[in-house]
Amino acid sequence: MKVQRRNNRVEEKVKRGWEGQRERGKERERERERRERKERKNVLPILATTIAAVSTTMSPSPPPPPIIMAKMTTALSLLAIFFIITTSALNNEELVEQECPVDCHCHYFRVNWVTDCSDSNLTTIPYNELSHNVYVLDMNDNNIADISPFPESIKLRRLQMAHNQLTELTYESFAGLTYLLDADFSYNAITRVDPEAFRDSPGLITLELQHNPLDEVEEPFLNCRTLLYLDLNSCGIRHLNTRFFYNTTNLNKLDLSHNPLQKIEPGPFDHLTNLEYLKLNGCNLTYVSPEAFSHLENLRQLEIADNELKTLNWRSVLTPLVRLEHLDIRKTGITNLPGDAFAKNLYLLQLVLADNELWHLDVEDTLGHNLHSLQSLDLSNCNLQDRLSEEAFRNASKLRVLNLSGNPMFASDLTAVLRHLPKLHKLSLSNCSLRKLPDTFDVFEHLEELDISYNPLSDAFVSLLNPLSALEYLDMSYCGLGYVANNTFAQMTFLKQLILSGNELHTLEEGLFANLTRLESLELNNCDLKAPLDPKVFGDRQLTDIIELKLSGNPLMVPDEGSLLPTQLSKLEILDLSNCSILHLNKNMFATSNNLTQLNLSGNTISGVENLSFLKTLPRLEHIDLSNNNLRTINPKIFKANPRILSINLMGNPFICNCSIAETWDWAVQEKGDLHVLVGSQLANFETGSVKRRKNLSCAYDEETYRNMIDGNQSTANRKHYPSQFTPSRTWAKYVRESNCNRRS
Repeated sequence: MKVQRRNNRVEEKVKRGWEGQRERGKERERERERRERKERKNVLPILATTIAAVSTTMSPSPPPPPIIMAKMTTALSLLAIFFIITTSALNNEELVEQECPVDCHCHYFRVNWVTDCSDSNLTTIPYNELSHNVYVLDMNDNNIADISPFPESIKLRRLQMAHNQLTELTYESFAGLTYLLDADFSYNAITRVDPEAFRDSPGLITLELQHNPLDEVEEPFLNCRTLLYLDLNSCGIRHLNTRFFYNTTNLNKLDLSHNPLQKIEPGPFDHLTNLEYLKLNGCNLTYVSPEAFSHLENLRQLEIADNELKTLNWRSVLTPLVRLEHLDIRKTGITNLPGDAFAKNLYLLQLVLADNELWHLDVEDTLGHNLHSLQSLDLSNCNLQDRLSEEAFRNASKLRVLNLSGNPMFASDLTAVLRHLPKLHKLSLSNCSLRKLPDTFDVFEHLEELDISYNPLSDAFVSLLNPLSALEYLDMSYCGLGYVANNTFAQMTFLKQLILSGNELHTLEEGLFANLTRLESLELNNCDLKAPLDPKVFGDRQLTDIIELKLSGNPLMVPDEGSLLPTQLSKLEILDLSNCSILHLNKNMFATSNNLTQLNLSGNTISGVENLSFLKTLPRLEHIDLSNNNLRTINPKIFKANPRILSINLMGNPFICNCSIAETWDWAVQEKGDLHVLVGSQLANFETGSVKRRKNLSCAYDEETYRNMIDGNQSTANRKHYPSQFTPSRTWAKYVRESNCNRRS
């Protein structure tokens, strides 16, 4: 799991009910942290050795190139910070309960104290209630318009303020945040960022400001030379002055996508000699100066997709990028490319030309000039009008991945063209209007993945697939097949994943999968199957190695009693029965599939806890998805026979706010020791660029209870809230805090 979370704090009125829980929970946490401290002690000597080694590499003459020197300096700084943080953690013999604001939810993540105040309708940060040892403070999705100075000596490492009402970032707001490493202010109304805002944060390495209406900047945008990752996606930036990045020279990753820049002049990127990843997608670009990237010789990845660059001189623009490995110029309006467009990009490994109107592209000419290292080429949806010449890929001897999907193709042309690619590992021919397949698969000794989905194929192609004895992945979905002969896969003994979804098969032929002895994953979504697999499709085999089966979207008629699946699938671990119109599940439904670890029943019409009695037969179950059904209540006792359960998705059900929710919450905290078992109860992760708003487990008060609450004028006098809190809907977390249920102690 990406994040493990604990609930060790609630409002004062239920505090006594949690004291016993915290004692037991802390004991489990102490044991876990003792093991982690032991592991961390083993890390310290390694860190010391690494620092010494890096220092040594900086000594010899001649000195390393500037980018290497910069990376070494950055590495030393980050190692030193990590050393200090780790040492500080190790000095604490016990993990003690920290301060937690009443409206927030706090827990330890490993040895770090996390305070989650997200989605709480707050208009201010509860400064006076924060622990000075808070590691992560999550204030996402509130109504905060201003940030006041934080308490002195606070040791905050990550601050999350996405989806609030901030209008500016000032130095006064962040003065003294010496330990700050990551900050997220995305999706606010920020128009101005004080260049000195993070002057007191010498270790800041990531800053997210995407989706803010920033004013035009005339001077350096920010004074922060330690910054490695800066996200300015969708900030309304129309112009970059030549000194914009003057004081952020160590940037490694920069995202400027979806700003109306229109053109890139020389100068703005000249100071970013350490930059390796640059995104300029969707910037309304019509012009890029040949000198725009002249100082980005260390750039490895450039994304400049979704712009209007039809007349751009690609050779001039790309010539300085001598270390470029990945180039994405999809949907840029280009209709052709000269043969020398990539003449200086000798190390280019991945090239994406998708979604351009390349009617008359001379593939042989474009690839024949120095792209000898190219391993992946995406020409999907390029409306290639000219028939590919037989020599199109003659010079692409190292090509391993080729995507031609979305182009109208003739099987006869492909037969000649693909013969020059015997080392191909992955081929995509999806949606190419093919009525039959090319007769060229005999040359693909190494082909492992083939996608021929969304083509109006018929059973005539069967013999053409026979040579693909090394194939491991085959996608034949949505090919209009109403019948698949039982010898179709006879030679594919190495096949591990087969996708037949979207074909109205109704039934499957006897012996169809008999020779697929290594098959591990089978997808039959939306195949109009009324019944699941008949044992006869596996021939005489008594057991298969299939561990994943997807039957989503089929109008299955499940039995009133007995097992749903044949005994040949007893090794099954992952089963998808979502959107199958299932109303009732008998207690022995999965009796022959008791090795299941993941079960998806979302999007059905299951309405009562009695329909979950089948859980008693699944002792190895780890993940179950019951989202978007008609459950109105839940009882944690139904999971008594599932000791390995790690996640339960109950979101999207019309739950009534009652004590069964509080009981399930307590079960997750006390018996499972991990509230994250309940999907939607906790934030998902702390990753940059991740979704800021998340779906939560919710319930609604019945009409009578809600009316009594309004009449009683229940409110929280010590907090500034918006009126939206006075609605019948509650997140589970909020309901548990305000409930008067008899809680476990």
